[in-house]
Amino acid sequence: MIRICSLLLALLATPLAADPRGPIQVIDGDTFDIGGTRVRLHGVDAPEQAQLCGEGTAQVWSCGAWVTQEVRARYEGRAARCTALGQDGYGRTLARCDVDGADLGRTLVSDGLAFAFRRYSMDYDLDEKRAVVALRGLHREEIDRPSDYRAGMRQAQAVANSAGAPEDCAIKGNISRKGERIFHAPGQEHYGATQISTAKGERWFCTEAEARAAGWRKARR
Repeated sequence: MIRICSLLLALLATPLAADPRGPIQVIDGDTFDIGGTRVRLHGVDAPEQAQLCGEGTAQVWSCGAWVTQEVRARYEGRAARCTALGQDGYGRTLARCDVDGADLGRTLVSDGLAFAFRRYSMDYDLDEKRAVVALRGLHREEIDRPSDYRAGMRQAQAVANSAGAPEDCAIKGNISRKGERIFHAPGQEHYGATQISTAKGERWFCTEAEARAAGWRKARR
């Protein structure tokens, strides 16, 4: 009982995080620096910077980088007022934010620049559904939800690590029977079946840009 009371007193003595205020510095589609505080928007989930879209179609594009650019063009330097809700596992302040009186998370989801993060909040569920019907933003193309993308990347990295790949380097640089240098990224059709033999000159890459710079091309599927 004494231990429980002590823990409660310690929690009560811990000051709540201040509500962030100030100009926005865009980190990515759902993360910002606001008034010196790193803020992760509550209830929304935007594509990761390195995330690609359209893997099952002829047109593959950098949707994560596109979202960051769009959000930066709209909001960089504008004043935001946020309500802090807690912290995430990375030490970022979870918050709802308004810009000129408009809910920032709702605007991003409504315009197809982010998804409703239903695991944590249903606040933007209908906004996403309307964006899907209207084919706004990301919903014009084939795209994995960011949470699914991250899960796939974690799984691929675990497999890569078990195969001796360096940390955070899960892209497979394979050499075909014809001598073509082809790399396979996590999520592609033949990624799982592709084996890497460093004795044959095959290797792991940390980014697609690194693979291309080394002379490898991306597998078509």
